Amino acid sequence: MEHLYKPKLFSVLKEGVTREQLLADLFAGVVVGIVALPLAIAFAVASGVSPDKGLITAIIAGFLISVFGGSRVQIGGPTGAFIIIVYGIVEQYGIDGLIISTVMSGVILVIFGLLKLGALLKYFPYPLVVGFTSGIAMVIFSTQVKDALGLPIDKLPSGFIDKWALYFTHLHEINVYALAITAATVLITLFSVKFLKKVPGSLVAIILITTLVQIAGVPVTTIESFFGDIPNTVEFVLPDFDPGNLAVYIAPALTIALLGSIESLLSAVVSDGMISGNHRSNTELIGQGIANIVTPFFGGIPATGAIARTATNVKNGGRTPIAGIVHSLTLLMIMLFFGSLAKLIPMSALAGILIVVAYNMSEWRSFRAILKDSPFDVIVLLSTFFLTVLVDLTIAIEVGVVLSALLFMKRMADIGAKTESRIDSDLLEDYTHLPEGIAIYEISGPLFFGSAKQYAQTIKEIGFKSRILIIRMRHVPFVDSTGLHNLQNMIKTLQAYGVKIVLSGVNPTVMKDLKEHHLSAMIGEANILHSFDDALNHSIKTLSYEQGKDLNAAPNKKES
Repeated sequence: MEHLYKPKLFSVLKEGVTREQLLADLFAGVVVGIVALPLAIAFAVASGVSPDKGLITAIIAGFLISVFGGSRVQIGGPTGAFIIIVYGIVEQYGIDGLIISTVMSGVILVIFGLLKLGALLKYFPYPLVVGFTSGIAMVIFSTQVKDALGLPIDKLPSGFIDKWALYFTHLHEINVYALAITAATVLITLFSVKFLKKVPGSLVAIILITTLVQIAGVPVTTIESFFGDIPNTVEFVLPDFDPGNLAVYIAPALTIALLGSIESLLSAVVSDGMISGNHRSNTELIGQGIANIVTPFFGGIPATGAIARTATNVKNGGRTPIAGIVHSLTLLMIMLFFGSLAKLIPMSALAGILIVVAYNMSEWRSFRAILKDSPFDVIVLLSTFFLTVLVDLTIAIEVGVVLSALLFMKRMADIGAKTESRIDSDLLEDYTHLPEGIAIYEISGPLFFGSAKQYAQTIKEIGFKSRILIIRMRHVPFVDSTGLHNLQNMIKTLQAYGVKIVLSGVNPTVMKDLKEHHLSAMIGEANILHSFDDALNHSIKTLSYEQGKDLNAAPNKKES
């Protein structure tokens, strides 16, 4: 059980934390707490619940995720990805239904961790992740148009098309003050970082806009006029429910658990790359589960790892879970002593912040890049995107996974018809006489979403022990978007450690993909050879040249 569940905080405390690192974590925690403040309020309001529920989630769930999670730097709390899920659950089942669904999702996450499903993320292909992330961004943007334009609409329909149809019928009622506030909020959020590097743009925008609106008495809707006062206390609540109806909440609970596990592990993987660390995926899932079991009883909403806040933590020096704990305590202090001022924030300012969040979530560059890839990846991307926007996120993920599997089987069947399924005898060539500093790894089979992470990890482990790594690709019939994405990250990591990459036996189809995604430029086309013999000779010459340079650069020594 020790290896299955071992929170990073306990390991860090056992190792000991230096005074310098403790100070860095304290500073990073305060900064992230300030960054999280407007986002927690905005995510709660957009989800159809009161602002204090977002703050409570960031405080309690953020604290528990840092204490019980498997990442050194993960920052937990409410995220934009949950907006459409929470809004739909509250609309259909009410607040009590949301509490029950979130608690059940926490139990599911703990089960995921106990079953060691932390590695499940590698089976979600990259186009699927980009598809539903971009779809969520589009839905978030569509929910903010009402407040951004100040339209006098009491209740928005749940359907995407119905929303926009209603907006167009109310365009003549645009509140120019609200529109101006939204535009100003977006501009301040995006560009204030050029002048105030340590202060989040969203916070600058909230303070400036709210102050101006109060002084000038601008006629726009505020949090107070929409929700009333924001409580500065935390209370224990029990939902009112019939145990016989628990089955009704399985579907929404599973949706929260799936999305929460995907987003938290994605965030952990991204942060690993930033600090050259390794998170414990099963421990992270259990930690996320604990947070989602406890938080709803204090009025919170679903929580997961937040990529943007986690990145902010790393950039400001956070390297241990202490930073995440400080982030929660900072928010608690703000809620207790300044929470009453948050009610003055204009709804159009929150809309502006969420529009920026939606833009950052959209991954439009990745979306555009995948559209240039194989028809199989494009089908998965567009299917997931349109199902997320027009139907339902749960259905989008389910259909995306099934479609990815079916298209992959079709692709493999097509390749199997053209390629003999055999292993050449020279695959087992003896490499025992290689010069020291050169290593060889062969990828046998397609580099696709099911194998990409494993290949990349193995290649990194071999590459770290060498100066030149030859990757044989003669048996690689194709590479999909996930494979290219992981290969790119692996190359960046090894090159950062001074390891040169040499490829051999790359077929024309794979070479075309490498060029289109600029991987051939990263490696250097001179380091991509047709045959293994050419690659080996090239590597030996390169190594000899580098060793010669090292010798020439070394100080002269007397003969012994």
